Amino acid sequence: MAEARTRRIESEIQRVLSELISRGVKDPRVGNVTITAVSLAADMGVAKVFFIPFASRNPAEEVRIGLTSAGGYLRGEIGRRLRLRHAPRLEFVIDDTVDKAAHLTGLINRAVESDRAGGAADDEASKNASDTRPPDTDQS
Repeated sequence: MAEARTRRIESEIQRVLSELISRGVKDPRVGNVTITAVSLAADMGVAKVFFIPFASRNPAEEVRIGLTSAGGYLRGEIGRRLRLRHAPRLEFVIDDTVDKAAHLTGLINRAVESDRAGGAADDEASKNASDTRPPDTDQS
């Protein structure tokens, strides 16, 4: 029961933050941001907010600093909009899962290409080996 409530609050925080950041945060370091996930601590005192800067002129770390700077405003608005007695403290974390996925995809693609190239070379080698095998000299 508590898990369902926590997930529902995480989802609502994500929705509210997405709206607030796009419309209410005036910090030029922030720009366009996609909130990918929110993870509440068990005591609901801290919420980790995972984000991806989208077409930002600033490096991701600078976007994180801008979001942290707006954290007090965002926390207050979350508390008001969701009617929470104690709004969680927000910790902004750069979400690198997309980069990790792209890296893994690249590794997989290279391995597949290597297998294909190696497989073709192995087929050619075994074909050549069968052509050069000495004839059987079995004299029964």
